Amino acid sequence: MANTVKLGILICHRYHTCAGGKCFRALHQREGAFSRYQGQEVQFVGYTSCGGCPGGNVEYAPEEMKKNGAAVIHLATGLIVGYPPCPRIHSFSEFITTRYGLEVVTGTHPIPQKYFLVHQKMGTWDSPGWQRIIEPVLADEATRLAYD
Repeated sequence: MANTVKLGILICHRYHTCAGGKCFRALHQREGAFSRYQGQEVQFVGYTSCGGCPGGNVEYAPEEMKKNGAAVIHLATGLIVGYPPCPRIHSFSEFITTRYGLEVVTGTHPIPQKYFLVHQKMGTWDSPGWQRIIEPVLADEATRLAYD
């Protein structure tokens, strides 16, 4: 288990009661942002919400995850697909990387089709910055439908 990737997940507080079903399924199936771990062992070392706007828990939770061995923090897909998408996602990523030296990945499970269609219609993710953010979780239609 020396090559095990240890990771934590930060979710949007709007979804603080989420049990993580889509995230855990995506990890098991190595889909969405978890496709990067194909052929690797992965261990979760933390799962919590941002603490609500403006994300106060982002200042402290990654430290605990790092103490538990986390090398990577995933900012959950809910921060991307909720309405509005998290306006602090860039700041969260920059802070966690700068303060804790951890790699940050935006996204967990693939974007569900129902969210994809709405945000596409609204033009939410048209900018190059958002295109980079959604890239790890932008799957084909069949996969997106499986996560509806």
